[in-house]
Amino acid sequence: MEANSSHALDHVVVLMFENRSFDNLLGYLYSPAERENFEGVIGKNLSNPVPKDLYPNSPGNVPVHVANSMDIPDPNPGEEYPHVNTQLFETVIPEQNRFAEVGDMVTPYNVPQDTSSPTMRGFVSDYIGTFRTEIGRLPIEEEYSQIMACYQPSQIPALSTVARGFAVFDHWFCDVPSQTFANRSFFHAASSSGLVNNIPLGKFSVLNTSPTIFERMESNKVTWKIYYDYDQILSVTALIHASRLYPFFATHFGTMENFYEDAKNGKLPNYSFIEPNMVYPHTDMHPPFQGRLRRGLRLPPQNAILGGEQLLTSVYNAIKYSSSESGSNWSNTFLLITFDEHGGTYDHVPPPTVSPPGGTGRNEMDFKFDRLGLRVPTIAVSAWVEPGTVVNEEYRHTSMIRTLIERWTLGDPLTERDATAKGLSSIISRSSPITPEKWPALPEMEVTFGSEVLSSLELPLTTLEKELLAEALVFEAKLNGTGTVEDVESIGHRDAHGHLLRLKKKWFPQIETKIFARSSE
Repeated sequence: MEANSSHALDHVVVLMFENRSFDNLLGYLYSPAERENFEGVIGKNLSNPVPKDLYPNSPGNVPVHVANSMDIPDPNPGEEYPHVNTQLFETVIPEQNRFAEVGDMVTPYNVPQDTSSPTMRGFVSDYIGTFRTEIGRLPIEEEYSQIMACYQPSQIPALSTVARGFAVFDHWFCDVPSQTFANRSFFHAASSSGLVNNIPLGKFSVLNTSPTIFERMESNKVTWKIYYDYDQILSVTALIHASRLYPFFATHFGTMENFYEDAKNGKLPNYSFIEPNMVYPHTDMHPPFQGRLRRGLRLPPQNAILGGEQLLTSVYNAIKYSSSESGSNWSNTFLLITFDEHGGTYDHVPPPTVSPPGGTGRNEMDFKFDRLGLRVPTIAVSAWVEPGTVVNEEYRHTSMIRTLIERWTLGDPLTERDATAKGLSSIISRSSPITPEKWPALPEMEVTFGSEVLSSLELPLTTLEKELLAEALVFEAKLNGTGTVEDVESIGHRDAHGHLLRLKKKWFPQIETKIFARSSE
């Protein structure tokens, strides 16, 4: 097939990482002298105040600065809806929420009466509260200052090289000012069925019943597939949309090995969605989990950013070197790299208001879904995108749904949210393609994961692992009509591993069973 821009979106691939804001990873990407229109951190004198009542002798403000480690912020920041409200508005309402676990926080969940003007100056305050809740003491200056650290391009060479070599969006927002499950749900359903936080455990698999773009594609004979890592055992997308996608578990899910094989052979579907490994060994770029436990055992963080850089390089090269004459190849495949949410890391651009999706009848924590979440790093890779492009227009996660509906004429919008989102076809601007030999080369890297890290089968589950296990067990109970679920708080890695392998064999028979934690091999 002759290279033609009308085929630029024949095959769309999305690689969605975890929990980083735009400023945190790409704020230093361009200086004003390089790209005057780039909304980064250089030359802006950005900072956040330190609470005077807790630190009367503090310097007053923590400025944005260059990260001095690949594993910060550590411990993981607050990412749930009440924490994000504090980060946006500098508010803790009522005061009893200040050092409380999210499940113990009360209305109005730190939301001020006027939400029209987020100050973006509550990140340090919220991180201090989160640190004290997890570690059991107030952080020192060096520790709370982590939340204002941002990475330079030289520290994340794969991500920054791709961003400079193709198109970077500096106003791409996630759809919900909260955490993973709601934002990943909006990406494919333009709704989360009124759910905001991952907790209480086990609710998304049974309560998130919003129709998805996957079903719309299936009914219109548009091919799709979800690829994830062997070591994660079960797909996150499958679990948070289990009520809708269960009929496709055995047919539309594959591993990363399948992805690389499909790309090489020109057999990628029209739409591919890639999940990084969100358990050990992490390739998701997520800030470090289990700060208190690791400190007690003197264990290091898990190289999540470096693992993500390696995954990005592998996916990028698979597309760059795909050369099928009749199937998917470098000229007709569009790669979008993005993150599900900001994860509590600093960003300076206030999220805009937005149309609620409507139709759920449920608004968890009284949130009306009328505000977007924060900016996340998002990059478009295509032979038909002008190198060095900075896209300033507002985009959001539901822009992908809009793009797929427009590209394959899939009917009406799923909700009011994707109806008002901007599609991606306008950034396809070149009349001739950039051939693979002119695509930027990414650095070769090999990430080593030590066997002593947290995936030992004898150690407790991380927060996200508990959440994924709960979704799987609750959905299994629904299918069995039992309604009884084992308490995931008391389950260790070894038992969790057994539960998940059993469900994988039952639900995903096409995927070869492999070990959950490499440290046991």
